[in-house]
Amino acid sequence: MTLRLLVLGATGNTGTQVLDLALARGHHVTAFVRSPQKITRRHPALAIVQGDPLSVDPLAQALPGHDAVLSAIGPSGREAFRPSTLLTECAASTVAAMERASVHRLIMVSAALLFPGGGLRFAFFRRLIRHHLRDLVAAETVIRATPFDWTLARPPQLISSPEEAYRTERERLPTGAGSMSFRAVAAFLLDCAEQGTHAREVVGLARREQAA
Repeated sequence: MTLRLLVLGATGNTGTQVLDLALARGHHVTAFVRSPQKITRRHPALAIVQGDPLSVDPLAQALPGHDAVLSAIGPSGREAFRPSTLLTECAASTVAAMERASVHRLIMVSAALLFPGGGLRFAFFRRLIRHHLRDLVAAETVIRATPFDWTLARPPQLISSPEEAYRTERERLPTGAGSMSFRAVAAFLLDCAEQGTHAREVVGLARREQAA
């Protein structure tokens, strides 16, 4: 089944993988981005729309006819260390635009650090990017309060790799999760959109171990 997908954060590491995989799977994709010039790819099924994800009106105008919103918005490296409400504001504007456009499927990338536990390594990174995590918690709260079929994907540390396979656990991080690829996260987002799975769930992600 061919879907019409609107992607937020399409110029980031995960977002570019979402575009690549979605087009390869035959979907129609709208990349809603601040800087269209950052997307050099051209494809007959790819529409690039300039807009600020914090602005409800242009997003609401772009949304009608789409089946789902896939959000891979995240802060730049330095922004993760400073107080910010970027993700919370983006969540609020996205929700408002979706309500106006009658689009009810939202799949968003969050972070595994929001799960409890994880030992000293997780504790260190929670402290290091505490401002970013506070913003993520607030953004998730906005989304959870909606009647939408939302999915919150919480991956561990992300790396560049061609791997697409992943493991999932509902409301927890899969055992032994260390790192996984941006591409595997993109594959999960698209699988959710295509299959209608994990609606109104928080999902922990991990790399699928290769068979010996």
